[in-house]
Parts: sequence; C-alpha cells; structure tokens
Amino acid sequence: MPNLPKSFLADAVFCRQICEQENPMRVVVLGAGVIGVTSAYYLAKAGHEVTVIDRQPGPALETSFANAGEISPGYASPWAAPGIPAKAVKWLFMKHAPLIIQARPDLAKIEWVGRMLLNCTSSAYAVNKSRMVRLAEYSRDCLIELRRDTGISYDERTQGTLQLFRTEKQVEAAEKDIKVLKADGVPFEVLDAAACVAAEPGLAPNIGKIAGGLRLPGDETGDCFKFTNSLAEMAAAAGVTFRWGVTIQALESDGSRITSAQTSAGRFGADAFVLAMGSYSPALARPFGMRLPVYPVKGYSITVPIVNEDRAPVSTVMDESHKIAITRLGDRIRVGGMAEISGFNNHLHPKRQATLTHSVEDLFGGAGDQSKAIFWSGLRPMTPDGTPLVGRSTVPNLFLNTGHGTLGWTMAAGSGRVIADMVSGRVAEIDTAGLGYARYQRRSKAAAPVSQAIAAE
Repeated sequence: MPNLPKSFLADAVFCRQICEQENPMRVVVLGAGVIGVTSAYYLAKAGHEVTVIDRQPGPALETSFANAGEISPGYASPWAAPGIPAKAVKWLFMKHAPLIIQARPDLAKIEWVGRMLLNCTSSAYAVNKSRMVRLAEYSRDCLIELRRDTGISYDERTQGTLQLFRTEKQVEAAEKDIKVLKADGVPFEVLDAAACVAAEPGLAPNIGKIAGGLRLPGDETGDCFKFTNSLAEMAAAAGVTFRWGVTIQALESDGSRITSAQTSAGRFGADAFVLAMGSYSPALARPFGMRLPVYPVKGYSITVPIVNEDRAPVSTVMDESHKIAITRLGDRIRVGGMAEISGFNNHLHPKRQATLTHSVEDLFGGAGDQSKAIFWSGLRPMTPDGTPLVGRSTVPNLFLNTGHGTLGWTMAAGSGRVIADMVSGRVAEIDTAGLGYARYQRRSKAAAPVSQAIAAE
C-alpha cells in the first residue's frame, strides 16, 4: 500500500463511514440558534445520532431571538454593492443612519471592511446575489415542506415583502436587483405608490412619501424564536440530545480530523461536527488554519404591541431609505435593522431605538404602542460577500454552517438540509458551488491535499 498522507486517509475513513448508513453517525452540532437547530433536525431525520451544545439555557437566545422576522429569499442581497462606498459616507452623517462604524481600531474589522469593499462591483454583486438567492429560494421551499409535514406554527404569514422606495433614485437603483430576480426566475412586481398602498393599506395616510415599490410575493414572515423553540422540541422528540448551559471551549483533533469538542461539561466525541456558532465560529476554526471571514455586525430591533389594526402592516415592508424592516408578527410589530460595526458588544444605544421608532411611525404612525416597545440587539455573523459558509471545511469531518448575516432566518431550513445531505454523503438538492469556504482560500492552495480540495463542495 502506498504511503498516503494522513489527510487522504482521514477522508477515506470518513467517506466509508457516511456510506454505511446501517450504522448511524454520531454528530455534534455546535450552537443552538436557528441554524444549529435546523441542522440538528435534518440530521436526525437522516438517521444520525445528534447532540447539540449551547452555552444558553435554551434555543435561539442570541442572534435568533428577536430578528426582523422576514423570510425574504427575493430580497436576499449582499450589502457589498456598486455605489455602497459613496452611500456609506453619506449614511455616517445621517440622523437616522442605517450604518454605524465605531472608530476604535480593530484589525479584524479593517480586514473585513476591506474585503467587503472589493466586492462592491457590478460583476461581484451579480455573482454574490445569485448565490444567495439560490440558497434562500431553496430554503423557503424547505420551510414550506417542513411546515406541511409537521404543522409547526410560529406566527407565520405568506403574504410577501414590499421593498418601499421613497425616491425616484431608489426606484431606478432597483433595476440591478430586478435583473438578478429575472435571471433566477424569482417572481416580483414593480409597483407605483397606489399599488403599494393596495398591498399595504396601512400606508394610505403617507402615500405622498412613496415613490414606488418592489413586491416579492413569494416571501414570508414569522417569529424565528418561536420557530426555533418548536423545532427543537420536535428534534428532541426525534432523539436529538440538547446540552444547555455548556460552554464550548475548543475543538480537538488527532492531526487529521476532529475527535472531540472540549467544553465546560467535559469532552464530546463524535464522527462529525457542525460549526453553527454564528459570529463565534472563527475562533474555533482558527487553530486548524482556517480564517473564516465572519464578523459580528450588530443589528437592533423593537417589538411593539398593535393598538390600531387599520394602520398596522399586513406583512413585511422594507424601508429602503433607512434599511429597516417592519414586520407583522401576530398581534405585534417587529421593527429591525441597522448595521453597527463595533465588534462583540450588545450595548443598547438609545439613538438606535429612536431610528427604529422613526421608521415605523413615519410609515405606520399609531399602529403600535411605542411606550411598550421591547428594545433588543444581536450580533449578525456577516461575510464580506454576503453569502454564508455552508459546506465542508478543510478538516474532513468538520462542516460549516455559519456567516448568514441578516438572512439566517431566511436561509436556515435550506442550509440545515444541505448540511444533513453532505454529512450523510448525499448530493445536495441544489448546486452548492460557491457556498463553501473554498471561495476564500488563496489560489496557491488550489492544488492542496485532498482534505482541502474537497472544501470546494
């Protein structure tokens, strides 16, 4: 037998394991946000023995807790886009700015912003958006199937998203998105002001502020926290073990593959590991030579009870001027948005709440009781090009499911299913090209060992 490299032998062992489905694999999922829980659910459905580890006392208590509530595959777009650098300068001086950059030096921030700026070209935008829409559309279809099969309920609505434009310039700028939507076969409607009001009657008093809109009828809304908790219960009923209040400290290897997760509750061994820890994923991958370009971009939301049904939104309205989503969740309105590049902090800044309040009151004034608003912030795990990292890593039995940014809720079901297929040795139902870590590896590594080359999946 030839003297093969350890990485090759590890790949061969792993491939043999995933092909022997009579003996289900042991899989550890690191993280119990919406991404981790959906991964665990689909892995359990595939017949694996799954353990989920999370430092919180329950599911979806960090970034998945109070996000904007929109499931918007049609609105899946990278923040890196033509014209964004110039817009960003203007936003920094706006009273209700969608972008806030903390001045404190941070090498990770500088590197991440630099990579993002390199993606602000027309060609990069088209490629990145197409990748994102591909995964997001598939995810929405998976969610529909999951809802049909399980009857899961989470204040869901299937009445589309309205991207609202306040200026003609915004209407014209939407052409680049429309081209991608056409190319990917995503249904859309270009609306004038009157048609926007027909779709969202609560906007009627403010029709003079509307220049037009782009409606995506295939989009949905729902409470991510409710969904994740309900799915976790279903996963537990299917045999998934959840270990709450356990801090994940490091991953251990034998030099060729991951052998265990070292935690505050001891070591957890497994055949495969899924890294779904959002903004905290890079720290666990770094010892294995992977520099995951995932940075914590802080977002904010308020949740207010509805007091005037006639003025409340029907579904989701995306206020393009402030980059804020206003979503109907049952008897509540969730208002979420902004991008604060300030590292790992969850400080609740009063000015951010004022921006959220301004957006919803300017469009749906009096619909909610702002005196009872619940203010929240979360750290979105963003990649510079907008596309998440979904697939195999450079370590044969370590899988990545992270970096979804503002679209974790939108892409969760599809990402979880793709990962379950990959772990099981099946070909995913969608083209996964461009979704993995390989796109961030240097070209000089193109001819690297098998364990790195397979990351191209």
